[in-house]
Amino acid sequence: MFQAFDNPGAGRPPERAQWMALLARAPIELLEPALREHVGRPARWLRAPETGLMMVQGRAGGTGERFNLGEITVTRCALRVEAGAGEAAVGVAYVLGRSRRQVHLAALADALLQDPAQHAALDVALLAPVRKHLADAQVRRSARAASTKVDFFTVARESASADEEDSE
Repeated sequence: MFQAFDNPGAGRPPERAQWMALLARAPIELLEPALREHVGRPARWLRAPETGLMMVQGRAGGTGERFNLGEITVTRCALRVEAGAGEAAVGVAYVLGRSRRQVHLAALADALLQDPAQHAALDVALLAPVRKHLADAQVRRSARAASTKVDFFTVARESASADEEDSE
């Protein structure tokens, strides 16, 4: 019933799951410049952008039983993009928040990335900057978390030294 985003599933190449995970987290500031020339392509909505709520589940201790953590706002859409010569690709996207423009661009990118002729160029122009942006964000989060780290071993050692000085 529950699938991880990196589980390729039956009939899907694992690369698509990876780029869809990147597109779901890509900021609109990176999507718009990379897809500017493709926005005018003929496309038909299969599911227009719509916003709703999804239940987020957690696990006790990271590995225990699932529990409902809360609801998040998600926007989704699906569209069919004409690739020429009668070919069409279906792009699907889900993004956190209410940005209809962001989900539209992510679905468009998903459809275009399925075309081998477009894939290499979009990988360089779109996916590489998104990977770099997400890696930089992870480094910033790690640095911020590291700044709050407390070394309890040192605190315990200092406490023990103070007790020894008092007993002398």
